[in-house]
Amino acid sequence: MKKRPVKAAMIGLGWWGRKMVAVAKGAADDLEVVSAVEPYGDTAAAFCKENDIRFFSDYSAALADLEVEAVILATPHDLHEEQIDLAVKAGKHIFCEKPLALTREGAVRAVKACESHGLVLGMGHERRFEPPVAQMLAAAADGSLGRILQIEANFSHDKFLSLDPSNWRLNASHAPAAGMTATGIHLTDLAVKLLGPARDVRVVCENLASSFPQGDTLSAHVRFKDGGTAYVSATLVTPFVSRFAVFGTKGWIDIRDKAHVESPDGWVVTKTSTGMPIEVSHVPPAEPVRDNLVAFARAVRGETEYPIKGSEMVENIALLEAIIASAQNGQVVTVA
Repeated sequence: MKKRPVKAAMIGLGWWGRKMVAVAKGAADDLEVVSAVEPYGDTAAAFCKENDIRFFSDYSAALADLEVEAVILATPHDLHEEQIDLAVKAGKHIFCEKPLALTREGAVRAVKACESHGLVLGMGHERRFEPPVAQMLAAAADGSLGRILQIEANFSHDKFLSLDPSNWRLNASHAPAAGMTATGIHLTDLAVKLLGPARDVRVVCENLASSFPQGDTLSAHVRFKDGGTAYVSATLVTPFVSRFAVFGTKGWIDIRDKAHVESPDGWVVTKTSTGMPIEVSHVPPAEPVRDNLVAFARAVRGETEYPIKGSEMVENIALLEAIIASAQNGQVVTVA
């Protein structure tokens, strides 16, 4: 029998929502975007017509559509909690762009609601699906890196410099703490996966090269409950850079992106293990955004479990909440 793809509605047709519609076409065997919701923008209806999907201006209309099995939320961060609640009540599976919520309490509610209703909750942490990152996580899990001691990570860009000041991404209440909700949240997701729940964090958040109300330059030093530390940088005013390095007693791995994930161009991986020379390799491009959607769809169909656990989602948002608090005054904040 021919496989039946999960029918999904894209909620939000901004920059990233449109990117995901395009990427989803490469996942057609597993997931099909059949409709989209966008309350703002004159071009949304035309975009839907070009992509042969139904256009709704209201979220409730998509939730009432019996063909729609899942929603993909590419919407402002502070809307996620309410939109997830409404989707759960409508019996729809949910793929949510990061961050899941802005507080640990909100993340717990979202995870528990989906679990109690037998619904799959996917997260837009496509970094986990990048081939070198997946290999790094596997090496950490099987003990090849030994005891994980430290993480150094930076995910920064200057894309927001061209945004209109009214854009929600430049609203400190929607997207606080410089680049944390845009990019840094991916780094803390990987750090929590590798080192477990965080214990506390100290943040320096400054405004050095823009008028962004949330600041433009952030660094966070995180300590973890079971030991180990992570240094995370997420700025909004430098040319693109993405680096994730993990250091263990038996080896270390440094992964650098050649281009932003919206147009992936591969990675440079530098690594070594005890007694071995340092190796440098070039990994060809992949499409982690698509692969994440495929994993979500296959979990909806019951073919496999979704690889990002609800507990990891909650711990990451708990750390985000503490980072946002510490960004206000630079004090050490205990993670809930």
